[in-house]
Amino acid sequence: MPNFLFNHLALSVKDVNESIAFYQKVFQLKEIKNTASDSKTRWLSIGEGKQLHLIPRPNAEIKTNKAVHFALTTSDLNSFIRHLNELKMDYFDWLDTPNKVYERKDGIKQIYFQDPNGYWVEVNDDVQS
Repeated sequence: MPNFLFNHLALSVKDVNESIAFYQKVFQLKEIKNTASDSKTRWLSIGEGKQLHLIPRPNAEIKTNKAVHFALTTSDLNSFIRHLNELKMDYFDWLDTPNKVYERKDGIKQIYFQDPNGYWVEVNDDVQS
């Protein structure tokens, strides 16, 4: 069996410009060239060769729940939370308590928030993964 590595995450979005602005503002992700096509799909670098592809689907119905999310990790969760506070963005713990950090049974701390399309994003401090 071959080995696999994570390559990219693709999300359908109502307004690609709004989504690009959100992910750049919140995570300071750099936009990279869409080398796959001449479509209006835009790509952001998550780092280490990983990418976030934002695919414009203005008429698509996007259904979400917190169990369907993607997660990014940081070695400085407190600094990131201060950044969200400066942006006046609410975040939640797993139990939906506003502006509260959740600590898992294994000691990993995490928060959740939604992007402009309602997708849930987790940020945690699991840097040993």
